[in-house]
Amino acid sequence: MIQRTFIAILLPILLLCQSIGYSQTEIIKKHYNISKQSLAIEGYDPVAYFTNNKAIKGLKENMVSYQGITYLFSSITNKELFKINASKYIPQYGGWCAFAMGSTGEKVEIDPETFKVKDGKLYLFYHSWTNNTLTKWNKDEASLKMKADINWSKIIL
Repeated sequence: MIQRTFIAILLPILLLCQSIGYSQTEIIKKHYNISKQSLAIEGYDPVAYFTNNKAIKGLKENMVSYQGITYLFSSITNKELFKINASKYIPQYGGWCAFAMGSTGEKVEIDPETFKVKDGKLYLFYHSWTNNTLTKWNKDEASLKMKADINWSKIIL
């Protein structure tokens, strides 16, 4: 009798948890900056920003899916580092331009080679011939980061 009651209570909870996990993945995929090839960071290696302090294109043979998003890595070592602690390496604000997220709350494309790693976090920025948003971010970083954090939390709700 106790076992049946336990199963009757536990089964709906497990099903609910399973559906919540699916919903979270779908939310992430919906709001994340994914290229036309379905790649995060346009195929750049997220770990290389931390280990090499530069943007390095990943290789298709070093591919990992995390929360429904595909990442490429320039080396097996970086791929393994990511698998150990993926959340450490994923870019802030879903991979969208950090400056735009802070200034307007909009999801703006990025140039994967325009980035900043600060306090163990990766921030990506839009950069064109006339507009380098990393420069603008650096002028008012604390305020823009605070606003970007708030704006991003509204998007992913």
